[in-house]
Amino acid sequence: MLLSIDVGTTHCKAALFSEQGELLRISKMKTTSYIKDGWTYYNPEQLWTGIAGLIRDIVVPAAEEAAVSVAAIGIASMAETGVLVDPVTGEARSPFIPWFSRCSLSQADQIAAEGNVLERFRATGLHAGFKFGMAKLLWLRQQGPSALDGAVWLSASDYIAYKLSGAMATDYTLAARTFAFRIDKKEWDSDWIRHFGFHPSLFPEAVPSGTIIGSVHSEAGSLLGLRAGIPVVIAGHDHVAASLAVGVVKPGQVMDSMGTAETLVGVLAERRLTEEDFGSGLSFGCHPVAGHSFWMGGLSASGGSVEWFRSVLSEPELSYERILRLLSEHAEANEAGSPTGILYFPYLSGSGAPEPDARARAAFIGMTAEHGLTDLLTAVLEGTAYEMEWIRRTGEHATNAAIKELILTGGGTHNPAWLQIKANASGCLLRNAELPEAALLGAALLAGVGAGVYENAEQAAGTVAASRRGRIVYPQGAAHDKYKVLFEEGYVPLQQPLRNYYRML
Repeated sequence: MLLSIDVGTTHCKAALFSEQGELLRISKMKTTSYIKDGWTYYNPEQLWTGIAGLIRDIVVPAAEEAAVSVAAIGIASMAETGVLVDPVTGEARSPFIPWFSRCSLSQADQIAAEGNVLERFRATGLHAGFKFGMAKLLWLRQQGPSALDGAVWLSASDYIAYKLSGAMATDYTLAARTFAFRIDKKEWDSDWIRHFGFHPSLFPEAVPSGTIIGSVHSEAGSLLGLRAGIPVVIAGHDHVAASLAVGVVKPGQVMDSMGTAETLVGVLAERRLTEEDFGSGLSFGCHPVAGHSFWMGGLSASGGSVEWFRSVLSEPELSYERILRLLSEHAEANEAGSPTGILYFPYLSGSGAPEPDARARAAFIGMTAEHGLTDLLTAVLEGTAYEMEWIRRTGEHATNAAIKELILTGGGTHNPAWLQIKANASGCLLRNAELPEAALLGAALLAGVGAGVYENAEQAAGTVAASRRGRIVYPQGAAHDKYKVLFEEGYVPLQQPLRNYYRML
């Protein structure tokens, strides 16, 4: 069996899979966050203790039922979330700072002002921003310089791998999210790191996704009910791992991961990044499939917009059951699938590609006295669909390849009305992979690659292809035409005036 761990923004999970991709056992917990002085953080030791409990939850009962042989452990996680660790004592020197923490906004501006922005993009695949490790490290140094002395910056996946194996390492997909790793050379950028007064030893060894970085040591094995010596693999960025699980391994294939945040992940042949790539606002990185890169663009408040709506714009708070009922009633009354005409700009926490702007804000435009609760709820879903359509078109342009189909995964796929709106807004065929735990499965597959269960990442993805049933949602032609007009003549043209207003504020 293959054991996988997913350290997520809202939940942490552990699971056992067969080598054919069958989910055998799963356990999850809420990722507990805290707020101090206005910024959010996770407690590293509490996170590890909770994940250790999840592993015991799935391993011990399985062992009671039958002989358990775990071939390898794979760990995926949210990207950009990091912690400083003392390599001598093993103690955390800082809290875990999550990807969405805006504490490092001014440090991101400082980084963006250094060097040639196009060359930095070609090296890292990224545009400077507050999410990335370098900005967080500058902020931590400002809080207390001694915390960085002799410490190592580990992502969430890296930290759990370290607690299991005692080895400090990271994979290319997570290393790149520090803004200090060169994806063109697949190595740390020592000169750039030193430019900010850091030593390159601040970062661990970086290896390809699916590489064994160590093995379970005896103390961790005793704690977790595992044998010592099981290979430990860093599967890396959760969205990239999930894309492998749903079969996105070739150019032209694109995954749409619908969760609190929503992300499109596509594949392209490895090549030098261009000025056109830079202008797309997309981010790029090293794909687990050798010789390939991935492109990525996302919205940090997609499902998050729905959560905001149900808790802030309704009293009492809307249940998910009522949301689905309201949307179903609205769809029945609107058989043609016509849009509401309201434009919702879903920037509750800034915007990403193709116009990255941490200071962008959300807005509703086009409401009348006749619009009610269901119209606004539908408009929220439409706004997220418009935003993802903007990213999809950008991906087409950047890769010079038509995107006519999106492979869906994530919690948002349980909302049929949302899927129909997405199909109508994009004109694309949507294939619902119906894999409830794609990131976990991707982490298991990469663990299997490291342990030799599969020959490579492509074979691993092919092994579980049969489990992807692929329910299909088709666009409604007349509705698509109306959505297209609103998108092209309203949603996109209004972007710049709104952003100019936000900058003035």
